[in-house]
Amino acid sequence: MSEPRWLSDDEQRIWRDFAQATAMLHAHLEGQLQHDSGMPHTYYEVLVSLSEAEGRRLRMSELAAVRSSSRSRLSHAVTRLEAKGWVRRESCPTDKRGAWAVLTDEGFHALEEAAPGHVGAVRESLFDPLDAAQVAALGEISAAILAGLRPRCAAAAAAEEAAGLTPEPAPAGAEPPESG
Repeated sequence: MSEPRWLSDDEQRIWRDFAQATAMLHAHLEGQLQHDSGMPHTYYEVLVSLSEAEGRRLRMSELAAVRSSSRSRLSHAVTRLEAKGWVRRESCPTDKRGAWAVLTDEGFHALEEAAPGHVGAVRESLFDPLDAAQVAALGEISAAILAGLRPRCAAAAAAEEAAGLTPEPAPAGAEPPESG
């Protein structure tokens, strides 16, 4: 086993500041959405993804990929969004195991109501403290981190799916998938 590549003192400080800043930012945005709109950030992000999709609809598997979420976790969120009337599932006519998530008019209205406060909180807490050069650097840094993580996360999700850990749930009333 090789020796770990320990962080330098500077790297350790930067890592801890970054981890604390991202945790605090996430907690602040989560609290703002809960307080102002009564929805968790996860639901907001699902609604945003559907609102930006053609026809306000995505396959559940595609929505999970767009949200970098497991299918199981996404299915729970969509179930709760269905209960609110904000999303509905539709069976896929070409794949009995597949399902579509569709943003309803009520869901779009909820998103329209939540967006101004959320965008204001993002602006105030993330962008306002930075100057233009720092915003540009943050964009470059974020892109580099994502480029390094996406292949690893995609491989992990594919391994989970291959192991049968995250099946795509069928919509209510759909026939069970055929074996074979």
